[in-house]
Amino acid sequence: MSCAERRNRLRAYTRASEVGQYTYCARAWWLGVVQGVPPANLEALEGGQLAHRRHGRQVVAYHRLRSLGYALLAAAMLLSAILLWMLTRG
Repeated sequence: MSCAERRNRLRAYTRASEVGQYTYCARAWWLGVVQGVPPANLEALEGGQLAHRRHGRQVVAYHRLRSLGYALLAAAMLLSAILLWMLTRG
């Protein structure tokens, strides 16, 4: 069994980036995925991966901060309700 055949048997799915690559240039997809030829623009690809990781961390931080904001808003509303209740009881 050739290296390409083993690689194809191990892969159970196709990545979205591969679909885009195939749509852009089927030959480049075939060379990279089936034949295992590395791309010539490795530096640019690594830069893109770094940018995606950085963006992913920013998205995670955004969601954490948003959750914290909702928690603080809920706490402020609860404290306001308690204060209002205490003031109305005299």
